Amino acid sequence: MLTAASFVGLPSIGAVIERSRSNGLSLSRLSRRATGTPTVFSASFWRSAPHLRLGRPTRMAPLASSIKHPDHYTELRDAADFESIVTPTGYLSVCGFGSLLSERSARSTFPDLKNFRVAVLRGFRRVFAHVTPVFFERGIAKEETKEVACLSVEPCEGENLVITVFDITTSEVPSFIKREHEFRFLAVVPEALDGTPYNNSAVVCARYNDEEYFQIRCKGDVQIFFQYYGKYNVHKIWRDDILPCRLYLRH
Repeated sequence: MLTAASFVGLPSIGAVIERSRSNGLSLSRLSRRATGTPTVFSASFWRSAPHLRLGRPTRMAPLASSIKHPDHYTELRDAADFESIVTPTGYLSVCGFGSLLSERSARSTFPDLKNFRVAVLRGFRRVFAHVTPVFFERGIAKEETKEVACLSVEPCEGENLVITVFDITTSEVPSFIKREHEFRFLAVVPEALDGTPYNNSAVVCARYNDEEYFQIRCKGDVQIFFQYYGKYNVHKIWRDDILPCRLYLRH
């Protein structure tokens, strides 16, 4: 029987589970990753902010020294840490990408959000590099083609993202953490379209890794991990051998 202690010092959650379960998932090695394509804004938007034009999307560069280590940013591990970036008026600013670039979509998740606006996040890039439970819940993950990856962002020197920023109340933080369970929460400083830094930090859902996810988000408890992923027979979350979920690419 697996215990939390089984995971200490081992290379990944998947490695432990696959060695411990005779019917474990066999993963092929496609050795491919994909970046997200920038959301299409109107022509008038790009004319008003020419310095934000991203050009044609290209294949991601391999992991290299150009990518900042997450230690460059403050990590927010629990609700108490989020208090450090609450605004003077008692709100928390959230960075939106993917489906959250749409205010309508954002309001379906955060119905009481305030001050929805477009911003820039410097030093980050989009990446499809993890499996998310919601794709299995909704039946849109295609395991046979490895089209199961969801979108996150990761630090990368010299890259910029067009994002949205919106404000939620502190009472929504616990549900935010639960819903975005697989991510590393980083405190970042977005910029307005004219390049002016925001006065307050915002939280962005960034790339994690399996070891830290298990120890920090799952608190070293294998039962918590299985609650989120085990029922879908997912043994490894953050991977380089998966492709974007086809339906999600509309974002």
